Amino acid sequence: MGMDAVIFDWGGTLTPWHTVDFDDEARALAEAAVEHDLPPEEVVAKLRDANQTVWGRSRDHHQSATVADLFNEAGIGHDIDLLTAYREFWRPHTETDPEAVPLFTELRERGIKVGILSNTIWPRGWHREIFERDGLLDLIDGDVYTSELPWTKPSERAFRAAMDAVGATDPARCAFVGDRLYDDIWGAHNAGLRAIHVPHSDIPPEQIGHSEGEPDAVAHRLLDVGAIVAGWS
Repeated sequence: MGMDAVIFDWGGTLTPWHTVDFDDEARALAEAAVEHDLPPEEVVAKLRDANQTVWGRSRDHHQSATVADLFNEAGIGHDIDLLTAYREFWRPHTETDPEAVPLFTELRERGIKVGILSNTIWPRGWHREIFERDGLLDLIDGDVYTSELPWTKPSERAFRAAMDAVGATDPARCAFVGDRLYDDIWGAHNAGLRAIHVPHSDIPPEQIGHSEGEPDAVAHRLLDVGAIVAGWS
């Protein structure tokens, strides 16, 4: 059976896995906190706990969120223009795998659409800036960010939204590539897609869901995806 589309997860799949210090992340977020009378470390603690709560809802209820939702959960106001420190904290973790450009080019030359589906609280513009910076934006046929949806992976509806974005209608003719056996592999299979696992991420225990999917194939490097999909075609 030919393949119509290959849809990719972002963090840990198109970017190398990095272990993140959530306390440091919360301190960067706290730079944008306003309208409060709390000691700095209490602000950090509230934002760290809110981050875990928001992602717990994604894991357990497939409920999406935004950066604003995170601050609302913490009960702290924020100024979006003060998120510079937060974005700078994440910048070293956003570098795209250099094999992404040749892989996307190969897939599109074979008539296969390339899509993105990311569980994220970030706005679309932040992600597209990264893809443009790294030469990928013009190679992407459709991109979906759960900050714009009611749901996150592994919800079937998130995968369907990504298929719609690239103009694909038959999940059996689509593949999803991701690093998480729950969100990406189990979720893709639930939605009827084939699933390719990129197995290099050290997923924190609190982010592991109730099930682990069995991938149809494993890509030990990103370029392996091209050969795997060619074999299916």
